[in-house]
Amino acid sequence: MSIDIDPLCDAPGLTVTDHIENTQFELYTDRRVDPRPSAVEDHYFPVDASVTVETESIEIPRIAVVETRSSDGTLLARGDDLSMPAGRYHLGIDPAPTKLYLYFRSGFTVTTTDRTTRIELSGATEVTLGFRSLHQRPAGTITTPTDPEPLMEAVSYLGSALQTTSPERSFPTLRGHPPLVEPGDEFTVPTRIERPETGVRIVVPPTYRALYPVVPLAYYFGAEVVPGSVARIEGDGWEHSLEPDVERRAAEVLRQSFHFDCIARTEGFYPVELHERETTAVDLDWASLYEAPIAERLGTYLEVPFDRVEPELPQWTLTTDVRPDPDNVEALPFVAGELSIVRSPETVTPAESGPGGGIGFLRAPEPEPGTLVRGGTGVDGGAAGAADAPGVSDPRGADPRGTDAPSEAGGALGSADFVRPEPVETVEHAWVGDGVPLDANKATLDAYRRRLETGTVEQSRISVLVVCNDEQMREEGKVSDLYGLRDMVQFDIEVRHDLTRAEMREVLASDVDFLHYVGHVDDRGMQCTDDYLDLTQEDLRVDVSAFLLNACQSYEQGEALIHRGSRGGIVTLSDVANSPATKLGRIVARLMNSGFNLRTALHVAKRELLTGHQYIVVGDGATTICQSRSGIAAVIDIEPDGSALDFTMSAYPNGPYGVGTMYSPTIEDVSENYAVPTDARIREISSERLTDLLQLETVPVFYDGELYWSDELLPL
Repeated sequence: MSIDIDPLCDAPGLTVTDHIENTQFELYTDRRVDPRPSAVEDHYFPVDASVTVETESIEIPRIAVVETRSSDGTLLARGDDLSMPAGRYHLGIDPAPTKLYLYFRSGFTVTTTDRTTRIELSGATEVTLGFRSLHQRPAGTITTPTDPEPLMEAVSYLGSALQTTSPERSFPTLRGHPPLVEPGDEFTVPTRIERPETGVRIVVPPTYRALYPVVPLAYYFGAEVVPGSVARIEGDGWEHSLEPDVERRAAEVLRQSFHFDCIARTEGFYPVELHERETTAVDLDWASLYEAPIAERLGTYLEVPFDRVEPELPQWTLTTDVRPDPDNVEALPFVAGELSIVRSPETVTPAESGPGGGIGFLRAPEPEPGTLVRGGTGVDGGAAGAADAPGVSDPRGADPRGTDAPSEAGGALGSADFVRPEPVETVEHAWVGDGVPLDANKATLDAYRRRLETGTVEQSRISVLVVCNDEQMREEGKVSDLYGLRDMVQFDIEVRHDLTRAEMREVLASDVDFLHYVGHVDDRGMQCTDDYLDLTQEDLRVDVSAFLLNACQSYEQGEALIHRGSRGGIVTLSDVANSPATKLGRIVARLMNSGFNLRTALHVAKRELLTGHQYIVVGDGATTICQSRSGIAAVIDIEPDGSALDFTMSAYPNGPYGVGTMYSPTIEDVSENYAVPTDARIREISSERLTDLLQLETVPVFYDGELYWSDELLPL
């Protein structure tokens, strides 16, 4: 079973461990409990595991919203402060590291403190608790020839993962992971995968260049994709043109229809106060649209000109460039599942070397006297920093570090490897195809597939290993102090120094959730105390899940880790100076500890450090090592405004809390909900109200444009 439910050892209550998602959390009761397995069918919503305990209260150590439903599923109340008379109730608790449901017969009250949510029953009662992992797996694999026309038929089955065609599919937990696609001589579909009959049809020319951008639409609309000379979307009695620019028009359709679905779903199971509905300038009959078939609903949405709705649309999170190549077809279900905007660039601009051997702004800077450059030497002749491009010499003429150093300075990878994708309007950017993309996540099929690996683990604690192979960089070794700060997740932290090649091999083969490497790297590999370890060696075993190689020119070695077993990591494209590299390492460490994924963590670091553009994510940029307390990854911006403050909370899709997740800032007198990726903006808020919010969780805060952590700002 992927979820274990055990009594707490040192307090009354339960500990719940989801081995798939590497999450653990606790629930507290008023007395010691002995959980008894119970039927999963007792719950209104599906669960993976269910137990029954006797208790008079349940306390969740986080601020949560409690949804109360009657025995037939009717929503009766929703909030964090409510009271209900005696009856039979189904409760949903959100957020939680797993889906959490309660079923009992009793009156009850819900109250919150600044850190907990407490459900008090009328007396000692049997309470059935249900848990469902937020992990999602595809139902099977479709085999298809990779020519565009048969591939269109395969793409038409991606919507089979949708658990509903109502507007509620804008919730990530009701979309499901699309079936996988793999090349084959014949077209075959497992019997359990059925194409939905939604009445939506997408017509595009039979080319990869036209097909790839509409793949997320085919998934989200459960649409059939067919060949035709003029790109368009069709329903019963209507059509919507995707000409003359399929990429741009498909992106507009995705953003507009998803936004309207988030509004329309407030007419269904979740009639909440939603910011997007309160602020929309579009006057549609949302109640009728909620009840309408998906094709009719979509047709009505698309009657609204995009330029009319565009001002109210949030900045989308992810754009993925998928090169129009049959070798990339297996990546399509993963890209669709993220609801990424897709572009398919037929040509790509190579990035050319600039003066000094680097690539544009990535070229190695000319160091000031006394500056330590990772891979060079300091003015005193000592080792310069945590990453080695052994040939960068001292600005005052000191010899290159090491007698066996290469004869030429290394500023960046060979320019023939780099490509410069067109800029994106989204927060994040991924690249599927050949080449090393500047300022984008180099995604790989190997890494995407590892999202689906669900092998059980023998321990619920999250393991972090900091390896420092440079005595000059012991300061960055202190990043270990930044892990394990959260009381909701248990971390095993280990710091090791000066490893040999054999010891480094053992580290890479160990079952470590996150490796933070501080040391020297060049084209020979990672420097160890006895020699270099080349990670491109075929016999190297890698079980490390995620990593940060904070070293000069670590891209090739990091990419080798992905090919040999890792899911995702952060690497450098050029030489990096010592001080900013150390700062970036510490920022990324705290963000990963706070539940951010690799791509969003690097995005936040780039806001603080210009040198962050020397780093990219390789593999699966959605990789996390844990979940945040609030589920979503949130960044707060605070700008002084006289005696008050202007507040913005930016929420990013993260793991199971994907696009469409509903959230609300826990601020007094703020009741509106928001759908990710909409930003919550509140003007002229008092410092006292914001202080209460910042005490709930350690989050990154940009105060007057500079990055802090919430615990560093208290009190405001």
